[in-house]
Amino acid sequence: MIDAAGEALTQVLSLEHVGWVLFGTMVGLIVGVIPGLGGVTGMSLLLPFIFGMDAYSGLALLMGMAAVISTADTFPSVLLGVPGSAGAQATILDGYPLARQGQAERALGAAFTSSLAGGLIGAAVLLATLVIIRPLVLAVGSPELFMLSLLGLCLVALLTAGQPIPGLVVGALGLLAGAIGAAPATAEYRYTFDVLYLFGGLSIVLVALALFAVPEMLDLLIEDRPIAGKVRLLGRRLDGVRDALRNKFLIARSSVLGNFTGVVPGLGGAVADWFAYGMARQTVKGSSKFGSGDIRGVVAPESANNAVTAGALVPTLLFGIPGSPTTAVLLGGLLLLGVKAGPDMIDEQLPLTLSVVWTYAMANCFGAAACFLLTRQIARITTVPPKVLVPCLFVVITYAAYQSSHHWGDIAVLFVLGTAGWWWKQVGWPRAPFIVGFVLAEPAERYLHLSISRYGMDWLGRPGVLVIGALIVLGFVVELMRQVRGRREQQAQLTGVDGQ
Repeated sequence: MIDAAGEALTQVLSLEHVGWVLFGTMVGLIVGVIPGLGGVTGMSLLLPFIFGMDAYSGLALLMGMAAVISTADTFPSVLLGVPGSAGAQATILDGYPLARQGQAERALGAAFTSSLAGGLIGAAVLLATLVIIRPLVLAVGSPELFMLSLLGLCLVALLTAGQPIPGLVVGALGLLAGAIGAAPATAEYRYTFDVLYLFGGLSIVLVALALFAVPEMLDLLIEDRPIAGKVRLLGRRLDGVRDALRNKFLIARSSVLGNFTGVVPGLGGAVADWFAYGMARQTVKGSSKFGSGDIRGVVAPESANNAVTAGALVPTLLFGIPGSPTTAVLLGGLLLLGVKAGPDMIDEQLPLTLSVVWTYAMANCFGAAACFLLTRQIARITTVPPKVLVPCLFVVITYAAYQSSHHWGDIAVLFVLGTAGWWWKQVGWPRAPFIVGFVLAEPAERYLHLSISRYGMDWLGRPGVLVIGALIVLGFVVELMRQVRGRREQQAQLTGVDGQ
């Protein structure tokens, strides 16, 4: 193992390898900054370039791009309230309010520091568990995967503190939207109304853009003021770095959570950031400010979504099972390079596998450094008048939505869901539960069907199911205790005021 790690590191530090990593990182930064593109698009763009390349160089190019998408997509999420990718949705909840308060540079500084730490922790965990994690992955069956999906759905309750009814209604609508199209386990089509466009279901990118981007753009036009208003860009990058360092334990917890979420095929970054956000909101002190500009609401999801890619590499490399859409394209790249994913990756191909880990860590460093250098210039977007900014953004958002299926229905859904999202925002209803329900609808249904068809009701007694079930119950108990404590503190404050 040590010899293979040394051989891989020597290969990674060669001038040619570093050059390919830098090129891939540059492409990843560009793709990440443009809302709605994401890792699948970036990886697909690079596939033609790897023909004829050796395995080390080809993987350097692909991993350089894949590693920095979750860093660069923070720019649109924080500055514009537009999800740069599916894994950057939770960052909007506190990152965008910070930008509107003139704290864009601070939020970005914290986000990039957390992303770098998350990526490096993810790489370290991947390196440490590459061999021992194989039996653990094989032990996870459909019952455990269903319970993990259920755990994610329970985040709806954690994300809607003080608004349980609207949150549950919106979350249920998300589940219904996620059920549109083909059933994951049976040959049935639901809620299509004989409209051919709906047979393929809705895209997560399309839904995220509609619910988060369109409402913010409409509000900017209505208010007729820049994102940061008349406030100067007060928060500096170093302030954000200090914020991240003060929350180092939150970064560590969120990174490990993101890493192991990525190991589970089908969950990925679109779920990990919500997992981390919900965990942070439930466990940190003073979480009542979450959703209105709490820097910890940026630190937690950004740490998690950068660690997801490292986790997703485990099933991809060891079993040939893509852990995320991005690694699904990576599998195609491995085939083009003549590399067969599977158990041989930790036996005969161990130096190549370890080179992927080293490359991932290197690309995270390059990507974070580049984003830090660009922060001040790009943060000035928040001072651009909306009459100039919004039309340009609408063109980009509409084009990104159209890429979902290249059908006019994408545009119609964008504005229908966008209008619903804007109305929910006006009446104070949360939009995050819709995304959580939408993302988890398909895996929850698939794994439940597989569990019942294979195990009957015996799956309820599996140890993994019982452990995850206990975690769900514990989460609700902790949340209930937190709310009771909050009410007591409010009553104590009111009693003190009356006494005066």
